[in-house]
Amino acid sequence: MDKKHERIPSREMGRRMHLWRYGSYGLPVLVFPSASGMAHEWESQGMLDALGDLVEAGKLKLYCTESNVAEAWTRKENPAAWRIQRHRDYERYVVTELVPFIRADCRSETIPIAVTGTSLGALFSANFGLKFPSIFRWALCMSGRYDTTWLTEGFTNSDIYFNNPMAFVPNLAGAHLQQVRENTHLVLVCGQGKWEDGNIEDTRAFAGLLEAKGISHECDLWGHDVAHEWAWWKRQARHHLLRLIARAT
Repeated sequence: MDKKHERIPSREMGRRMHLWRYGSYGLPVLVFPSASGMAHEWESQGMLDALGDLVEAGKLKLYCTESNVAEAWTRKENPAAWRIQRHRDYERYVVTELVPFIRADCRSETIPIAVTGTSLGALFSANFGLKFPSIFRWALCMSGRYDTTWLTEGFTNSDIYFNNPMAFVPNLAGAHLQQVRENTHLVLVCGQGKWEDGNIEDTRAFAGLLEAKGISHECDLWGHDVAHEWAWWKRQARHHLLRLIARAT
């Protein structure tokens, strides 16, 4: 498998950002990590073993980025209002610096990019797909929670609101809503077993909001034996990425 480690210079983040690229050809998929925030998470957790044949066959091209999830969301030493500004910096890094890098690597200035992630990576995937539908056309969100106020201890402001899909989706309207309807498809996947409490409820509720707004989506709840862990996410990712490949060909 073609594999390369990159350090992407980022003015927005004030440092070089780690990125692992897997594959030479295929549909570009941007992978957001879970709470670990590490770019090599999918490889270390065996996701590349589960998807390697699709990458080697030129069906998928994976871009696994790091995130600042701890700085912005999970560590709470700093005030929530400060932390959300760091998330906004990360959002600008993805859209204005990482996306152009991916498109240049794919030799296309307009190629659509899919997004995916597990746990907090699912929240990131949904957020980017809904906010930037002309860039991110398909989002696979596995075991996510979509109301970010649980990460801010109930605090909210306008910046948190616009990064809280459960808050802003009910108010989507006009040209942006139409663009989302025309371009973006979200796949919400969640098991119903161990450690999925909260994720199941958010997944169902979020799917209901998308349905009410006429936004293309699927809600795929797996069985009561399906836990919040990598063994299941490997199977879910392979199942749905195979469907994405079939849809694109």
